[in-house]
Amino acid sequence: MEDLSKLKVTALAGGVGAAKFLRGLIEVVPQENVSIIGNVGDDLTLYGLHISPDLDIVMYTLADLVCKEKGWGIEEDSFNCLNMLSRYGFDPWFKLGDTDLATHIYRTYLLKSGLTLSQATLELCRKLGLKIRLIPVTDDYLRTVIYSDAGRLTFQEYFVKMKCEPKVLGIVFEGAEEAEPSSGVFEALEEADVIVLCPSNPILSIGPILAVKGIRSFLRRSLKPIVAISPIVAGKALKGPADKIMLELGLKPSALTVAEFYRDFLKVFIVDVRDGNLKFEVEQIGIKVVLTDTIMSSLSKQITLARETLKAALEIHNINC
Repeated sequence: MEDLSKLKVTALAGGVGAAKFLRGLIEVVPQENVSIIGNVGDDLTLYGLHISPDLDIVMYTLADLVCKEKGWGIEEDSFNCLNMLSRYGFDPWFKLGDTDLATHIYRTYLLKSGLTLSQATLELCRKLGLKIRLIPVTDDYLRTVIYSDAGRLTFQEYFVKMKCEPKVLGIVFEGAEEAEPSSGVFEALEEADVIVLCPSNPILSIGPILAVKGIRSFLRRSLKPIVAISPIVAGKALKGPADKIMLELGLKPSALTVAEFYRDFLKVFIVDVRDGNLKFEVEQIGIKVVLTDTIMSSLSKQITLARETLKAALEIHNINC
């Protein structure tokens, strides 16, 4: 078994579930060996500010700033700015804390100064003392749009403003056909010893990343160990609306359905022990299954899952070699 601390790991990541996994990963692998390709399909402009929710959740979590109860935002933040905006007649449906707002103000300032989103994200990470490479999947326009029985909705309108209540009829990643991968995306994938798909919503969080030019085809061609962690346990999403959306799109919410999303490139799938009955079915589509506890209820469990994920990836790679 290789020394895990020497590995270079590149992760494809959404928000809360990914951030928990990555928090454990940086206890196993040095931060400077970790590259994270982040989803920007959830990004929005509000009050003139560019907001990147998934990037911020990862950044805040790894910098030990995140509100632990919610999994997003900053611990013990206040909301005086939003309260004042309410007095001016705004509907502050997207909850931005006062400290959190400083991030969006600085990001917007950097973007207006001529930096790309990738460059601005690197600057934010370095200011927070992080050594990881957090790379937005693209610097171009890419937005997740929900078509529902309430009409066309941006992701945040569906997820936050309408609390995932409308029935989902279809999902589109606007801009994906034109969006180019950010500088550093392919470099991170090529340099990686292991590529990890974090336990994020396969449709809404990983889907936009895979939709950007060349990324899915790179993974298909790659001989590297590629491992994913299921975000679905016993038919339920651990966080977010993945199970609800799958049902509304005519899919069965299960680890098997997640595996089928990735079947064209995935080598190893980490599945919760509660779904051991699915092991045979997943392996029938050509993906090795490793069963373990995937519910990351503490830092020690996050570390254990990260370690087991890397070991599983290396073991199958050594077998195939």
